[in-house]
Amino acid sequence: MDRIDAMRTFVTVVNEGAFSRAAERLDMSPQLVSKYVSQLEQHLGVRLLNRTTRKVHLTEAGNRYFQRSQQLLDDIDDLENQLGDWQDGARGTLRVSAPVSFATQHMAQLLVDFQQAYPAVGVDLQLNDRKVDIIEEGFDVALRIGHLKNSSLIARRIAPVRLAICASADYLKKNGTPTSLDDLRQHRYLRYSYADTSNELFGVLGSGRNDQADLISNNGDVLVQSAIGGAGIAIQPTFIAGPAIAAGKLVMLLPEEAPPPLNLYAVYAHRQLLASKVRCFIDFLDGYYGEVPYWDQGL
Repeated sequence: MDRIDAMRTFVTVVNEGAFSRAAERLDMSPQLVSKYVSQLEQHLGVRLLNRTTRKVHLTEAGNRYFQRSQQLLDDIDDLENQLGDWQDGARGTLRVSAPVSFATQHMAQLLVDFQQAYPAVGVDLQLNDRKVDIIEEGFDVALRIGHLKNSSLIARRIAPVRLAICASADYLKKNGTPTSLDDLRQHRYLRYSYADTSNELFGVLGSGRNDQADLISNNGDVLVQSAIGGAGIAIQPTFIAGPAIAAGKLVMLLPEEAPPPLNLYAVYAHRQLLASKVRCFIDFLDGYYGEVPYWDQGL
């Protein structure tokens, strides 16, 4: 016996005043209505209704049970309606994790545009370059850059991410301009902590020098600014380095040797019963930056 169904049947019988009218309201047979009420009485161990051929009468226990049941069913209906509105209407707080440099430079306008389209959705954006645990840390969506490995998470590709080998003109003037992959061994490398070192290029850079140590950071903005200052050669996404390259502050080197493009993904935990705020955000992201993002145009 489903206790909620039995309770709803009992309340309907009381409100309608007869089993037959309750059966019509609930679109079931009078026999099934009577069975539900009898099972409920057996479960509770008390008689709820005194039945006559024409009408039903509440017992004292039935009256107390009816009052509380009616309130409980109203609360359940209200809760389900609220959740339905929540699902249909895109509301609540959306928790998003995103890489520091990408979010700092390219997400502010996106969030402004998103909240103009969905004003009932608040956004809690947390910046971190490490791979967060979406479920454990309570995020709705995480933006990630790279090549995704097999996972139980769902991913939507948002935009391509190009990588550029670059250095300042002053650095190249002092240290020479590399013309081959092997030449990179003799140059100081501005190393990103989370770089995928499986690519041969990352193993070659700086491997032939012993007079200067590499500069290592977990933030690409620091490395790009260091490259602009003449500290060495960096491999950074064009969404960070692009403006400096376009302005002539950095020179793009060996474009044919650059690592294959990465991708920006929106990653989330479930495809089914996805909250409307999450679905709307992911759909909004899709195509927002385009296949040739604005930071790559003109490079």
